[in-house]
Amino acid sequence: MTGGQIGNVDLVKQLNSAVVYRLIDQQGPISRIQIADISQLAPASVTKITRQLLERGLIKEVAQQASTGGRRAISLTTEVAPFHSIAIRVGRDYIYLGLYDLAGQEKHLERQLFTYTTQEELVNGLTHFIEDFKQRHSVMIDQLIAISVVLPGLINPENGVIEYMPNISIDTHKLLLAETLEQHFNISCFVGNDVRAMALAEHYFGASKDSYDSIVVSVHHGVGAGIIVNGQVFLGHNHNVGEIGHIQVNPLGDRCQCGNFGCLETVASEPAIIHHIRQRLEQGYPSSLPHNELLSIETICYHAINGDELATMALTQAANDLGKAIAMTVNMFNPQKIVIAGKINLAERIVYPALQRNINHQSLHAFREQLTIVPSNIDEHPALNAFALIKRAMLNGDLLQRLLD
Repeated sequence: MTGGQIGNVDLVKQLNSAVVYRLIDQQGPISRIQIADISQLAPASVTKITRQLLERGLIKEVAQQASTGGRRAISLTTEVAPFHSIAIRVGRDYIYLGLYDLAGQEKHLERQLFTYTTQEELVNGLTHFIEDFKQRHSVMIDQLIAISVVLPGLINPENGVIEYMPNISIDTHKLLLAETLEQHFNISCFVGNDVRAMALAEHYFGASKDSYDSIVVSVHHGVGAGIIVNGQVFLGHNHNVGEIGHIQVNPLGDRCQCGNFGCLETVASEPAIIHHIRQRLEQGYPSSLPHNELLSIETICYHAINGDELATMALTQAANDLGKAIAMTVNMFNPQKIVIAGKINLAERIVYPALQRNINHQSLHAFREQLTIVPSNIDEHPALNAFALIKRAMLNGDLLQRLLD
C-alpha cells in the first residue's frame, strides 16, 4: 500500500471518529442506533468507534428511560471533567491564562502583565508563564490534553505560524509558535488569531450559538472581525479574513500602524476614541470628563450615558464609522447576527442605534431585515476564545484522533 493510500485511510478514520464524537457531544445522550442512522455509518463502524471512545474515557454510557416503559435504552454522552486544557490569550501588554475542562467550563483564570518586543521575548515569556501556571495548578489538572494560544495579528491556525504581529518584528522565516510549544511541552498545541477565535467561541458557547452565519466585531486596542459561515470560521486562502480595522474610512485621516491613512482603526478603536476626546478637551470643549490619565473607555461610556455631550458625540462618531464598515460585511456575507465585543458595549444605548442607522442606510434590505446586533457573551471570559481552538480540534477529529492514538 502506498503512503498516499495510508494517509487516506487515516483521514477516513479521523473523519468517521469525528462524526461520531460530534453527534455525541452535540446531541447526546444519543444511542448507537441513532448515531448510525444520522451519520449513515455502518452500525459495526459506530460500535467500533464508540468502543474506542469508551476505552479512552472520552464518552460514557448512560441509561435513558424508554418512553413506553420497559427496558431502558443505553445512550452515550461525552465525558468532560477529567480532560483539561490551558488556554491563553496574549495581548499587547498582558496575558490571560485559563484552565478549562472539555466542556469549556472555566476552572481558573488569571491575568498578568506581559511585555515583549521580539520573537525571543514572546516565546520565552509564554514558556515561562505556562510552566509556572502548570506547576501552581497541578492539583486541579487531571489529564492535560492541549495548550492553545491566541494573539493579535496574521496567524495560520492550521500550522500555528505567526506571519505578522502589530507590536513585534516577525522575520522572513516567520514564527513557528505551535511547533515550538509542542516540542517544549510534548503536548498538542494550537495557535490562532484572537478575533477569529472569538467568533468561534461565540458560536460554540456565546451569543451566536443559535446562528450558522455570524460576524463578531471586536473593538479593543484595534478593530477586527471574525466571520462564521455555515458554522465554520471563514479564513480564505491565506487563513486570515476579517481585518475590517484596515478599511479606509477617511483618506485624509491619521496614519495607521499598517502604513495606510484613515483606517477604521484610527477612528473607532479604544485608543482612537480616547485620543479624539483628549484633543477636544485640550481645545476647550466643555465636558464633565477628566482631563488626565483617568480618561478611559469605561469613563467615556459612563459620562456618555449620563448626558455628557462630548462623550456622546465621540462614541456616536466612532459607531457611525464602525457601522459603515459592518454594512460592507453584511452585504458580502449576509450574516444572521452581528456580535459586538468590547467596552463600548457599556454605552450600548448610544452605540447600537448609530450602528443600526448606518447598516440600514448602506446594506441590502433583504440582508438586514432579520439581522440582529447583540453584545458579546464571552467578553468576561477572555481566554475562552483560545479554548475554542481546542473545541474545534476535538469536533473536527484532529485532537480527538491524537487522543485515541
